[in-house]
Amino acid sequence: MRSSKLLLFTTITLLVACSCRSQPTPTAKAKSRPAPAPSKVEQPQSTGEQPTAEAPTAEQPGPDQATAEKAPGDAAPEPIAGDQANAEKGEADKAPADQPVAEKDKPAVEQPAPEPAPAPKEPAFGSIERLDPALDELIAPDTKIEKLADGFDWSEGPLWQRNGGFLLFSDVPKNVILKWNPADGQVTEFMKPSGYTGTTPRGGEPGSNGLTFDHEGRLTICQHGDRRIARVDANGSWTTLVDRFDGKRLNSPNDLCYDRAGNLYFTDPPYGLEGKNDDPKKELNFNGVYLLRTNGRLVLLTKGMTFPNGVALSPDEKTLYVNQSDPNKPIIRAFDVKDDGTLANARVFFDASHLAPGRKGLPDGLKVDERGNLFSSGPGGILILSPAGKHLGTINTGESTANCAWGGDGSDLYITADMYVCRVKTKTRGKMP
Repeated sequence: MRSSKLLLFTTITLLVACSCRSQPTPTAKAKSRPAPAPSKVEQPQSTGEQPTAEAPTAEQPGPDQATAEKAPGDAAPEPIAGDQANAEKGEADKAPADQPVAEKDKPAVEQPAPEPAPAPKEPAFGSIERLDPALDELIAPDTKIEKLADGFDWSEGPLWQRNGGFLLFSDVPKNVILKWNPADGQVTEFMKPSGYTGTTPRGGEPGSNGLTFDHEGRLTICQHGDRRIARVDANGSWTTLVDRFDGKRLNSPNDLCYDRAGNLYFTDPPYGLEGKNDDPKKELNFNGVYLLRTNGRLVLLTKGMTFPNGVALSPDEKTLYVNQSDPNKPIIRAFDVKDDGTLANARVFFDASHLAPGRKGLPDGLKVDERGNLFSSGPGGILILSPAGKHLGTINTGESTANCAWGGDGSDLYITADMYVCRVKTKTRGKMP
């Protein structure tokens, strides 16, 4: 019996072994994994505002106009370590053909997350063009133009209030004088209406333009819409200083300056009239430069300028400069000032015609520093001219630039450039009224 059982067991074992050899051996399947995606890096967005500015020809970006570096994450992805271990039963995983495989037995290393690219710096507002080494004595080589405020229709007539330590300026189309406070950088309404107090609706440029203080610190205003120069008295009331010449209404007083004796020089172009020279309300057939004496007598100094605009005296008050905002003849005139305040020896101090192509602006407002250098609006921005009339450089705002004024400690130059108000720190000083 035992021999029979042993024979039966041997027979069954042989049959099973034959059956196993007749089946193919299964192969372990390789694990499948997706290719690791490169880390996504969000590019930071610049929060700086980009001003609309027409750049000068061949202008190179300033040192603070750096381009943002390329963000990490564009390189091929790093291989993932630790998932290339041997599969069960000694079969190695098969990695996709396009993925590198980490060395066997290499310990897993956690890859640091890529750092985001630095945010690009806000480009400088405009540029300072240097044409002569002498400019370095007036404006340091690394000086930038600071944009203080924007959003205006046409900013004009900057004036520093020394007692309060703030800047006043006109927005001519809006008929308002605004105040910029350096303590908080805010712009608030200072006076409205500022140049037109009538009730009949009108367009054009009705507001105030040039602003100054008289020797008693009273605000004196060129009023386009009311066609006069008015003073604001201590009690807040208005006093008309002048509004007629030979019984005819002035056009629209534009800019003004006092001499040491209290006599007032001013210009009277037609810009406040809706039809300019062709306006039917224009009563004078010329655009004049005047002197209002302290006794109230009005003297016509010249009617030979087409569009007289900005006006300023030299430090010794022996020369009067008057800008002409004529696109056909954009010049700065100089006159000798005689002992009685009247003018002689009219001459062209600077002709800006060659600067006009491709640049915005004309000679408009101007100021003089204590050394006799002129800072005059013109094509491109503020032209800086030596007392001899040499063009030393330009504060190029890229916009039609209306005027400028000394402020702060007397070395800050405040500039009104179309929709902007900006500032340049200088190494010189100018007279503040």
